Formats: sequence, C-alpha cells, structure tokens
Amino acid sequence: MRTLYTSLLRLVLPLILARLWWRGRREPGYRAGVGERLGFYAVAAKPKVVWVHAVSVGEVRAAAPLVRALQEALPDHEVLMTCTTAAGRETLSQLYGQSVLSAYFPLDLPRTVQRFLEHFRPKLGVLMETEIWPNLLALCAENRVPVLLANARMSEKSAHGYRRWQRLMGPAFASLASACAQSAEDAERLRLLGVRQVAVTGNLKFDVRPDAAQLAAGRAWRAALGRPTLLFASTRDGEEPLLLKEVPRKHTAPLVIVVPRHPQRFDEVAQWADARRTQESIPSEDRRIYLGDTMGEMAFYYAASDVAVIGGSFRPLGGQNLIEALAAGTPAVVGPSMFNFAEVTRLALAAGAAAQAADAAGAVRQALELLADEPRRLRMAQAGQQLCASHRGATERHLAECRRLIEGP
Repeated sequence: MRTLYTSLLRLVLPLILARLWWRGRREPGYRAGVGERLGFYAVAAKPKVVWVHAVSVGEVRAAAPLVRALQEALPDHEVLMTCTTAAGRETLSQLYGQSVLSAYFPLDLPRTVQRFLEHFRPKLGVLMETEIWPNLLALCAENRVPVLLANARMSEKSAHGYRRWQRLMGPAFASLASACAQSAEDAERLRLLGVRQVAVTGNLKFDVRPDAAQLAAGRAWRAALGRPTLLFASTRDGEEPLLLKEVPRKHTAPLVIVVPRHPQRFDEVAQWADARRTQESIPSEDRRIYLGDTMGEMAFYYAASDVAVIGGSFRPLGGQNLIEALAAGTPAVVGPSMFNFAEVTRLALAAGAAAQAADAAGAVRQALELLADEPRRLRMAQAGQQLCASHRGATERHLAECRRLIEGP
C-alpha cells in the first residue's frame, strides 16, 4: 500500500511544486524553501540533533515550552525545528532566533526523507500533535530514529478517517516509538490506531505563558482607548461576515477587533475594517471595526479585549486555541465546531471560563451580554487563569519521555 501511495505522490509532485510557487506570490517564503522540501539543505548539520516538527504557527508556539526544556536539559544537543508553512517559518525566527536550526519539512517521498535523515542524523524526532506520514515514519524506523508524537490529539472524526486507510496508516502509527496524548480519549484512539506505547501527559499549550510585555501593552492600549472591546480571534475564511453582521451599528457599540488566523488574508479582511493596526495605533472614536494585521501579537490582542470570540469554530474546521485567551484572563466564546480542542473546550466550559454558542449570531449575542456584565467577566477571567495554572506540567512529562527515548537502546 505504501508503494502505491508513493507512486501517487510522485505523480502529483509537479502540482505540489507549482502550488508552492503560486503561493509564493503573496508569501515569498514558499519559493525560498523549495529545495529544502526536496531534501537539500544548506544549513550545517550538528553532531547531536533533536528534531522537532511543528506544522505552522499554532504548533510552533505550542512546542515552545518543550523546545526550551530540551535546550536546558540537553545542552550538548542542537534542536532542529522544521515546519510546513511560510508563516510557521517566520514564527520560528520570531520565537527562537538563532538558538535553533530551522528548515522546511521534507515532502513524504522516500529519497527526500532519506536525504533529510542522512543530512541531520537526528537522535530523536518529535512530531507535534497529528503529523503522521507513512514514508517518514517507515524510514525513521529503518534508520533507528525514534519518533515521539507529542501533544497528540486524535478526534473521533480524524480517527475514523485514518481507519479508512488502515493498510497504509496502520504501519505508520505502529512505527511511532511513543505518543504523549493530551487526554485519555486521545490516548485510547491512538492505541486503537496502532500506537504501541501511549501516555497521557496533558496539553503543552497550558504551559505556554503569554508574553508579559505584550499583556502589559494590551492593557495599556485598552485603557487609552476608553471603550468596550470585542475580539474576533483567529478567524478563518468566511467567518468575518457571519460575525460582523451580528454586531449592532449604533454609536454605543463596542470596538470590534478582527485578527484573521492567516496573515495572507489581512488585505481581504480589510474591506470590512475602518482602521488597521499597522496604520493607526489607537483607533479614533468613530472607528467601529479594527483590523489586527500584525503577526505574533495575540497576547496583546487578548489583553486589549474585554471578550474574545474564537474563530475557526463557525465552520466545520475544529476551532482554534482558546487557551491563549484563558491564560490572558479574557473570557472566551466559542462556536459549535471545536473538535480539534474538544478536551480544552470541555474543561473551560465546566470551569465557567468560556461559553459556547450554536452559531455566529448566538456567539455575538453572548459576547455582547458579557460586555454588559462586568462581574461575570471577572469571574470567567479568574476561572480561566486558574484552569491554566491547574493543568500545567505537560512539559516535564514530555521531557521525561524524550530523555527515555534518547537514552534507550
């Protein structure tokens, strides 16, 4: 089955490369890294390398506590970080600078993956969350590179999809040396898919601390603004008009801050905005919709907002990370589609730190009600921060598993 998969991947390779070149029109990083995706790397290899793969921005940020713990615990090892998206590569540079090696993730072709492994010769591979690639995992096993699936999540929908391709994906899951699951439900689904060793370690995202300087700047910004603020955070394609049409247009309405999930959509979303952060640092009183068109400032936006509506949850996309809002002390309202963050959503709802709505209209209505109810907002803010504090510790458990795999036979 893997042979057929590889043959099909080779057939569509020209289309993959053409798509990378096309996306490079707006994001030059896609064109700059084509050679790396084919397994050709200019960055020098080090004698001892721990490799961490984080697909895009969210995974890069989620990996930060583990990466820093690995650097501290294994000072004689270099950390190599790979990603798939240009935005992820930019975030790598922002978060880590020159403290890690960085490269694009190789395409899942045998010769490409083998070149990657021979160049860097990692002692351990760490794949963040749900990265299962048949050729990559098979070749890591052949080259005796143990691979850990870190911060692993597996929704029932995703598990069903993998089961449909059991002959291809079963051996891939079985090739994992270990998995650190976010919850007991994730762990059980991973075991049923073929992972031999699974531990429930919790969610690394609870260990990500918001940037203190950004939090302070956001609160100062909110104080200077002097009016209520409602954040539409990490919105995805098609969600902005659904949410914005529900916001009242009267002069007493709050300032709505819209921060799209993907930076390439900033100009598209600007059609609904009165002002942009890159052009107007503090919007004037007549502004109603403010576009957050900057990267790496989510802590600022959460701290600047009284209530956050979490995007990615009003279409069947599985939602976005609401832990960032909770950690910043911002009450969160989510939509119906949160399957990628099911356990966190369940915990937040049970703790009274978040609310859930059936659709965009309900979410905006609940958010407006929260804006008018300061005591409830304060209770939700406190509950969110307490929830984050009580669930920290996943980094230490992940680190222990990484050390076991490195030091094992």
